[in-house]
Amino acid sequence: MKALLLLLLRATTGLLLVIWGLIKVRAPESAIGVSDKYYGGMISAEALQPILGWGQIALGAFVILGLLRIVAYPLQALVLVVGAAAIWPYLADPLGLYLLDREASKVLFFPSTTVAVASLIMLAFKSDDGLALDRLLFR
Repeated sequence: MKALLLLLLRATTGLLLVIWGLIKVRAPESAIGVSDKYYGGMISAEALQPILGWGQIALGAFVILGLLRIVAYPLQALVLVVGAAAIWPYLADPLGLYLLDREASKVLFFPSTTVAVASLIMLAFKSDDGLALDRLLFR
């Protein structure tokens, strides 16, 4: 059961990376808008979008398949935890009760905490991920 649940975590968190990567590749203006609004424009350069997008797509694919987990899992955790940390006011006050006003609050950002924690769980239980492709190939 644990291996199946880790497979599902891999699939869902990896697909999230693939989706975000596709947005960067196919709709760079949307990715730039998100970067400008929520991440202080840290990755808003248009020339960066395809590079970051294809990298994120590749990382998502490696996570989904369970390949090169020794590299893919920490990179995924870095992307998802840093991404969540950058929007911390929205996570700390999803209802706009004390840090944000109600108009600025974004309750739909709160699941970013779950995704970030899921990536850390995958790191912690990497040895239990019996359905990962690298484990099946290199027994």
